Amino acid sequence: MVRRINSALRRIPAGVLYPIAVLPPAWFLWLGLTGGLGVEPITELEHRIGKLGLQVLIATLAVTPLRRFTGISLMKFRRALGLIGFSYIGLHLAVWLGLDVQLFSEIWRDIVKRPYITIGMSAFALLTPLAATSNDRMLRRMGVAAWRRLHRLVYPAVLLGGVHYVMLGKTWDPEALLYLGGIAALLLLRLQPSRRRVAA
Repeated sequence: MVRRINSALRRIPAGVLYPIAVLPPAWFLWLGLTGGLGVEPITELEHRIGKLGLQVLIATLAVTPLRRFTGISLMKFRRALGLIGFSYIGLHLAVWLGLDVQLFSEIWRDIVKRPYITIGMSAFALLTPLAATSNDRMLRRMGVAAWRRLHRLVYPAVLLGGVHYVMLGKTWDPEALLYLGGIAALLLLRLQPSRRRVAA
């Protein structure tokens, strides 16, 4: 069964994910324009796109554990998933900057005075060099070892994204806590091989 699944996945080009990725934000925008996002459509649009970005980044983290424990390999899609997740987070930030806050003075005040925004901006800052180097040209230029070291920044970036989500609410949101717990579990799974190598 696993061989059949992997064989089918190999026939799907990774690039097919990019046009599909346009559909959710377009749907959210349509809902916003037609009154489907409630009484605060800008805030709801901002939250939905940010949550979608976090979901995709979590899926990116899950690719390696999925292959390790089930044999199903989505490795060919991991770069595309990472870039799509970054694009959603960038769009989430753009909605906040352009539609929600708008004034530069207010933006800077929010970043400084609201810890969850500071954490979210830090996560985006960590993701930016990863997106900029997610191509074969940069991989060859940097070398495999340096490229891999840089791309380990995805771990703290996604963790900070989970913390940002938890801190958005005034109360402990069970869903946000589940996201953060899932991220922590995936990171622990990623660390397991390193501990085995050290012990050896």
